[in-house]
Amino acid sequence: MGTSHQKGQTMKRSAGLLVASVLGLAACGSGQPAPSAGGAEQVTITVACQPAKSAPQERKAWDDDVAAFEKANPRVTVRSTDQQPCFDPKTFGPKLAGGQMETVFVVPVTNYADVISQGQALDITPYVSEIKNWDDLRPDVRELVTRDGKIYGVPNVHYSVGLVYNRKLFSQAGLDPDSPPTTWAEVREAAKKIAALGPGYVGYGEYSGGNTGGWHFTQALYGRGGDILTPDGRKAAFNSPEGKAVLQTLHDMRWADNSMGTKLLVGWESLMMAMGSGKVGMMLGAPDVVTDVVNKFRGNVADYGITGFPEAKASLSGGEAYMINPKATPAEARAGMKWIDFRFNTVGKGRFDFARGKANGNPVGVPDNDVYGDSPTGKAIQAEREKHATLPVENYAGYVRAAATTPPKAEPPHAQEIYAILDVVMSGVLSREDADLDKLLADAETKVNALLAAKG
Repeated sequence: MGTSHQKGQTMKRSAGLLVASVLGLAACGSGQPAPSAGGAEQVTITVACQPAKSAPQERKAWDDDVAAFEKANPRVTVRSTDQQPCFDPKTFGPKLAGGQMETVFVVPVTNYADVISQGQALDITPYVSEIKNWDDLRPDVRELVTRDGKIYGVPNVHYSVGLVYNRKLFSQAGLDPDSPPTTWAEVREAAKKIAALGPGYVGYGEYSGGNTGGWHFTQALYGRGGDILTPDGRKAAFNSPEGKAVLQTLHDMRWADNSMGTKLLVGWESLMMAMGSGKVGMMLGAPDVVTDVVNKFRGNVADYGITGFPEAKASLSGGEAYMINPKATPAEARAGMKWIDFRFNTVGKGRFDFARGKANGNPVGVPDNDVYGDSPTGKAIQAEREKHATLPVENYAGYVRAAATTPPKAEPPHAQEIYAILDVVMSGVLSREDADLDKLLADAETKVNALLAAKG
């Protein structure tokens, strides 16, 4: 997982990233024609995920944006709530059935298919013109919220996995921190040099349990072009040349090179703590790894960089989109889309007001969201981020370039249960020099196939 750090079924987002939902007070049937932009109907929408009172600066920024939006749209009233979590799969269905669901709500990428297929999101195709930079959103990210030519969401967050590395250790080991590895062979060589710095130094860190092992196996497998499941989702697909290549590389680094240390890392915090100690050279992760290593595990921000995933054919991605309640009136739907455009899709405003973030003392510079890729809007956002950066943005340039063009790939269905099974594979290869890689994959394949059969 990346951005992560596992929170439920998706990789955790950067802590500074704000999300919002919009609640509609009226409930009528969907499928109505979109009203003209010049309609004079008074509308009230309620926006969930207002920052908590414990984050006063972020909350004030939100409230200021609400006031600015209402001034620009005098016939729309916005009411905010700070309920958490913004999306709870356990209560989502009952809330919708009971008429309590938000008019505009946030859905993580792992739940897109279910929400859309079950008719729990409005076809917003008639309203996408309200998102002024819609055409600049990455086509592959837009495709994730499109079914049969109809659009059901506005992508709000997208992030992919890269290679996080310690620039200070690279320098100490005689490596060029401005030319990080781009192939797995180069990762292996760099890891050997970092491990050779002395006792306690780990060239490459990896997880082996707590569902994080299976999560990182999935990251590495996707990067090599493999799949966890068959296209129909009914069978395991990781017992493949790509899957074995992942394990063989880890086996060789652990046992032939002795560049991965001797401690099995179980759970998200374990590797993050090790990275924060300044003695781990590299790990897979999304940009928020840097944020968390610095903020939560006392790493020195100047020491860390992130570059593209080695030899990436695809990247495990996380993210979210805004979707609108199918019971929303046309006026509510349009007002909600206007809010989404204002707060989350306007360069220099709302969440992209990096000048405000800098003034508030927030970390600015980590490229934690690439929904716009290298489009004109994406480039404008990155220019604003760099202009007001409080972090060394040059340390993340490799990731920015790679992430803009690497195809995203979502987590598999039943991700956490599958990751738990794949933990055994990862712990096996990292704890036993004589591990039978083929048997580890075959045993996991049998267990995942049984899981899928039971799920129906």
